[in-house]
Amino acid sequence: MAKKFKRSYKFAIKTSLYITVFLSVVLAGFAHFTSGLLLGPFFTFILITYFVSFFIIQYRVEHFIYKRIKKIYDNVSLLESTSLSPNRVTTDMATLTREVEKFTKDKKLEIDSLKVRETYRKEFMGNVSHELKTPLFTVQGYILTLLDGAMKDKTIRKKYLQRASKGVERLIYIVRDLDMITKLETGDLHLEKEDFNIVEIIQGSFDLLEMKAAKKNITLTFDIDYDKPIWVYGDRDRIQQILTNLIVNSIKYGKEDGTTEISIENLIKNKVIVRVTDNGEGIEEENLPRVFERFYRVDKSGSRKEGGSGLGLSIVKHIIEAHDEKIYVESVFGVGSEFSFTLEKSKDIPEIDTEIATPEA
Repeated sequence: MAKKFKRSYKFAIKTSLYITVFLSVVLAGFAHFTSGLLLGPFFTFILITYFVSFFIIQYRVEHFIYKRIKKIYDNVSLLESTSLSPNRVTTDMATLTREVEKFTKDKKLEIDSLKVRETYRKEFMGNVSHELKTPLFTVQGYILTLLDGAMKDKTIRKKYLQRASKGVERLIYIVRDLDMITKLETGDLHLEKEDFNIVEIIQGSFDLLEMKAAKKNITLTFDIDYDKPIWVYGDRDRIQQILTNLIVNSIKYGKEDGTTEISIENLIKNKVIVRVTDNGEGIEEENLPRVFERFYRVDKSGSRKEGGSGLGLSIVKHIIEAHDEKIYVESVFGVGSEFSFTLEKSKDIPEIDTEIATPEA
């Protein structure tokens, strides 16, 4: 009951008591020095004074506080003044304080979030600008050179047009990847899931990138011989895109005469985990949380020499998440990196004769 008792009642009771005591003392003193004190009328006066004081004070306090709290509610958009009623106002002082404190905390979190987003937006815009302007200026330079008279030389004309064409291809590559990420984020990219043999997909990626790997004498291999097919459920083309991106990265940052190894292991009853491991330059620990960000470059100086849009790992992450799966990265700088992702098994998938492993997030 004490908790439900309005705080303004306590205030009114105490204040009325003070007023009553004061007036009673004044009246008693006045009566003592005049005609004497009549107890009956005196106690009647005390009671009337007390109750009248109580109701006047209570009404005035509620009216006074209500008007000012309602003004706060009206001025601060976080609070709904329509939910405020006069008969609740005096018990709502603590509630108002809690709501204002909650509002302050929420706004602080919102401001912090906006600051992070603003920083990310600036970095993203800067990266997009850099990635686009490099091929644009290249194409523009070759075209202006041709317009200034170089196109009269057939040899130079053909060479410059070929280089301009490569610049345009790079622009298309970047725009295409950005479009894919946008579709993945908005859910507009439809996944055509089916049962397929993941071993066959990996081997196809090896065959596709064999020549690229041969330039650095990097060996593309399985950890063991997978004689039997391993059936998984997902979008065949998107999973091949994931594997291609991961293998290309392992080649790009791999060491001469290195190795890129892929393993497929049981994770849980209905999941497998695919690991892509290399013995390349590795990733420093402080860069690991950001490797899946758009345009984020681990090697600020040399990575652009290898080409690519800088969106590969971001696309990989989005495709994996679109499958409701997980992707992990582990790396030791100077030793190598391992990217792994989970996939759902087909219902009729044969058991994989490898040790069950659990990835570390």
